[in-house]
Amino acid sequence: MVRTTADGDVRVLTFDRPERRNALDRESLEELETAVADATEPVVYLRGAGEAFCAGADLDVVRGLDGDDAAEFAALGQRVATALERYDGAVVAGVDGAARGGGVELALACDVRVATPAATFAETGVKLGLFGAWGGTARLPRVVGEGEALDLALSGRTIDAETALRMGLVSRVLEDPRSVAGELAAVDTRALRTLKDRMRDDADRRTKESRERTAFERLVERAEW
Repeated sequence: MVRTTADGDVRVLTFDRPERRNALDRESLEELETAVADATEPVVYLRGAGEAFCAGADLDVVRGLDGDDAAEFAALGQRVATALERYDGAVVAGVDGAARGGGVELALACDVRVATPAATFAETGVKLGLFGAWGGTARLPRVVGEGEALDLALSGRTIDAETALRMGLVSRVLEDPRSVAGELAAVDTRALRTLKDRMRDDADRRTKESRERTAFERLVERAEW
């Protein structure tokens, strides 16, 4: 589930399935989509409950997908990521603990990613014969460059916060990532929105996301669980 709380000019959205390391099923994704759509604050702050930020897609859900369901599930994740990216304000991901797969992809859709020293990141889909299909194949190379993106995605290796900072996956490593949301809440919102519009150009991403869904669907159909 996704828990929503207001904190002054910051709307805090918390992945709240700590017993599953905040893995996301359809209901959780739909709740996150609704929470983003309902938010009106200048800043949205995304975090995880417990010891993980987000383990990504719930594997119990993924294992139960057939071809059409796989494409629909990928489309839902892409839609949520796009909602975060296009939010009419700033979106900050505060990553504490593990971010895996879809958790990394949702963080990539945020405007600013801040890690604690305990944060770790991995695109683990390749180890299951899959890949992240929530827009990550477009956003990860854009954020860290093609070489680093291929290294992370093809190896499935886990990196720590300092490595993520070096490669540009996060912009800061702080004990209190929430403090960055407070900084951005003080910025002129009109200037912030204009900057986001100018810096982001997704004209080609829609085509990539369509192809991403199709590729994910085919892998799910062929998976041997």
